[in-house]
Amino acid sequence: MAKNVEPVYYGDYLQLEQLLGAQQPHSPRYGDEAHEETLFIIVHQVYELWFKQVLHELRSIYGLFAQPQLADESLALVGHRLRRVLTIQELMNQQVQVIETMTPQEFLAFRDYLVPASGFQSIQFKELEILLGLNRQRRIAFDQQSFYNRLNDHDRAYLENLEAQPSLFDRVDDWLARMPFLRFQDFSFWSLYQQAVNDMLDADSETVRNNATLTDAEQQQELKGIAETRENFAALFDQQRYQQLRDSGAVQLSQPAMLSALFISLYREEPVFHLPFQVITSLAEVDEKLTIWRYKHAMMVQRMLGSKIGTGGSSGHDYLRKTTESNRVFKDFFSMATYLLPKSAMPVLPQQVKRALGFYFSHQTQ
Repeated sequence: MAKNVEPVYYGDYLQLEQLLGAQQPHSPRYGDEAHEETLFIIVHQVYELWFKQVLHELRSIYGLFAQPQLADESLALVGHRLRRVLTIQELMNQQVQVIETMTPQEFLAFRDYLVPASGFQSIQFKELEILLGLNRQRRIAFDQQSFYNRLNDHDRAYLENLEAQPSLFDRVDDWLARMPFLRFQDFSFWSLYQQAVNDMLDADSETVRNNATLTDAEQQQELKGIAETRENFAALFDQQRYQQLRDSGAVQLSQPAMLSALFISLYREEPVFHLPFQVITSLAEVDEKLTIWRYKHAMMVQRMLGSKIGTGGSSGHDYLRKTTESNRVFKDFFSMATYLLPKSAMPVLPQQVKRALGFYFSHQTQ
């Protein structure tokens, strides 16, 4: 590594003159400066800085998943950078507490001066959503077009171009779908898995029928639930029925990707699955922490505005509350728990399969 040839000054390196001069409250234009407006500006600027870093990490992760093959070394790097994203998200979620030190009346002292600016116009946050995989079709009805209408032509074209590209979700789906773990020579895991599922559900049904504490109505309700669970399991292996689930929005992952992710989760203790399972878990946590951030934001807006409309023209808290659950990307990794079996009921893997999933070394003496 070459040494620097010119001395570096702290303030110049961080461009502190520009950074610390970037807080320009609007309230003094109309009277006395609202004391809390500086806090409001700084909190949102810090969010934008963290968005920039999260995007920096996710773009690098996206590039690794876009390769025809993802080596173990690259997968370890993906896991490392996802953990960094999660740490930043944790900090972002805690940051909501800072702005909540501002009372509703203190916010109202300058709020009307901000119209029509709003979070709708955070290009980085929208890019973050789109990069993860939240396209227009997955958004709530108000969000499918409304936020684009609030952008200038340049920003609108930029985001629409991003939506036309494969997302990180798409790249992860491709990665999972091409994993060679669905069949091992003449060993068909999924046949054994289906049998184990049927045995488990048959046992559950028998338990319900033999439960004398249940009324006839309660027994029928329990049996109906088991039948619905059986249908959910069966749809995993029926290409047409699974595609119907995708078309309805019930699942997002392709069938091969879902089966691979399930196999990894069922046998996560196998050495070859350590890193893939960490990546799947981290992606689910990214989704979870983003959902928590949306929820905290919605609660903060309700506290500040009550039922007032937002500065961007949305229904304020009601709009944010709806996006909390609907604007999720990796929900399938949460729903996958539906298909997990107790360890005692899982099919035993043959030795040749165990060897394929483990690390084995041979030592030959001369």
